[in-house]
Amino acid sequence: MTTIAPDGGKLQKAIQWVSEKRKENPDINLVKLADDASFRFDLSPKDSQFLLRFVKDDNHQNPA
Repeated sequence: MTTIAPDGGKLQKAIQWVSEKRKENPDINLVKLADDASFRFDLSPKDSQFLLRFVKDDNHQNPA
């Protein structure tokens, strides 16, 4: 059985960091932001892909 969200402290910190950056700059490039977070928090490729999907999906739910 697969889980919806990968478990991990690094991923949680990355999501929090991304959220803060998006509040500071709502027009920020989401792909670059997810890539920066992946590098900054040393995420695995699987977690990096999850973060990118999360950021893109969240953007559709919160239009400017």
